[in-house]
Amino acid sequence: MSTLPYDPALLHACASQIVACTRELAARGWTPATSSNFSLRLDDRHAAITISGRDKGRLSEDDIMVVDFAGQAVATDHRPSAETGLHTQLYRRFSDVGCVLHTHSLNQTLASRLHAGAGHVRFHDYELIKAFRGHDSHAATLDVPVLANNQHIPTLAAQVDVLLDRGPLWGYLIEGHGIYAWGADMAEARRHLDAFEFLLACDLEMRKLHR
Repeated sequence: MSTLPYDPALLHACASQIVACTRELAARGWTPATSSNFSLRLDDRHAAITISGRDKGRLSEDDIMVVDFAGQAVATDHRPSAETGLHTQLYRRFSDVGCVLHTHSLNQTLASRLHAGAGHVRFHDYELIKAFRGHDSHAATLDVPVLANNQHIPTLAAQVDVLLDRGPLWGYLIEGHGIYAWGADMAEARRHLDAFEFLLACDLEMRKLHR
C-alpha cells in the first residue's frame, strides 16, 4: 500500500494527459524556450504540475510533480513552476476547476502588450465566444483581463482574486507574458485556450486591416 498522500495511479493518468497536451502545444510554438506551465487536479488537496525549467516539447511523465493547494511540493525534491500559486488559487477557490493551462504564444504576448493600457481585450459578435462555458450566443460580450506583469506571484494572485470575485472568468492575460486558461478538465481547458488564441489572432489581424 502506498504511503503517499495522493493516489499514484491518478498521478500517472494526469501526467500522461499533461505530457500529451504540452507536446502538442509546443509543436504549435506556444511554449517557447522553457516557458509555460500546466496542471491537473489530482484530488481535493493536490494537483499534478510541470516541473520548473523543463522544455515542454520534450516532457516525460517524470517531469510532472505533485503540489498541495498551498503550492508546496509533495513527496519530491523537484521544484514546481514559480507560478504555481496562480494554478493552486483556482483549485482552492473552485471545486469544478480541474485543469489550468498557461502558454506564451506570439498572439497572446502581442495582444497582452497592445491592450495593457485598457486593462482588457473586448470581444463581441464572434461565433467562437460560444466556446466558453456559460455563453450560448455570439452576441455576448467577452472581456479578457490584462494584468501587469509582476515577479511577485502573491501580488498577481491577489489581483486575480479580485477579478474572480467579479463573476465567471475562464482566462486572463499577463502583459508581455501569456495567457492563463482553465476548465473542468483538460478538454474544456483546451477548448477555452484554443478559443482565446483564435479570438486574439482575429483582433490582431483586424487591427492590421484597419491601418
